[in-house]
Amino acid sequence: MRETADKLNNQAILLAQDGSYKEAIACFVRALTIEKDNTLLWYNLGITYRDAGNTTAARECLEHAHNIDETDLEVIEELALICFHTKDYDSALAYSYEGLDINPQDCNLWNTVGVVYFNKAEYKDAQEAFEMAVMINPYYFDALYNLRDTYKEVGNKPGEQECNLRLSQIKKRGENY
Repeated sequence: MRETADKLNNQAILLAQDGSYKEAIACFVRALTIEKDNTLLWYNLGITYRDAGNTTAARECLEHAHNIDETDLEVIEELALICFHTKDYDSALAYSYEGLDINPQDCNLWNTVGVVYFNKAEYKDAQEAFEMAVMINPYYFDALYNLRDTYKEVGNKPGEQECNLRLSQIKKRGENY
C-alpha cells in the first residue's frame, strides 16, 4: 500500500483525537516529507502540538503554514490565539488585524481582538471590537459574554443589562454560538 500525505494526515487526525499526540506528530512529520509545502499539514501539525501543550512548536508550525499561504484565515486565527495564550499580545493583534484585512466580517477575529484588548485593560478598544463581533453575529454567545464583562468594567449598566437579556434569550432557545 502506497503512503500518501492525505492518508497520513487522516491517520494523524484520528491519533490526535485519541490523545496519541506523539504518534500523530510522527504521522504529520512523515506526511510533510512527502508534501513539504502543504499548508493543511503544517496547520494540523500546529494544532496537534497545541493540543499536546507545546505552544512553541505549535506557533512555529502555524507560522510555517502562514508563510506558505498568507491568506488562510484559519491559520491566521489560530496564530492569533496561540500568541494570545502565550501573552504575546502585540503579535495576537497583528495577526488578528491581518485576518480582518482579508475578511472584515470575521466575528471570531473581532472577538479575539476584543479579548486581547480586555486583557491589556484597554476597555474602550475591547468594547469596540466586541461590538463589531456582535454586530456581525448578534447570536455570538462568547462575544456577547465578553461585551457584557467589558460594559461591567466601564460602568455601562444599561449595556450590561442588555447583554444579560440577550445571553439569557440565547440560552433559553438552546442555541450554542
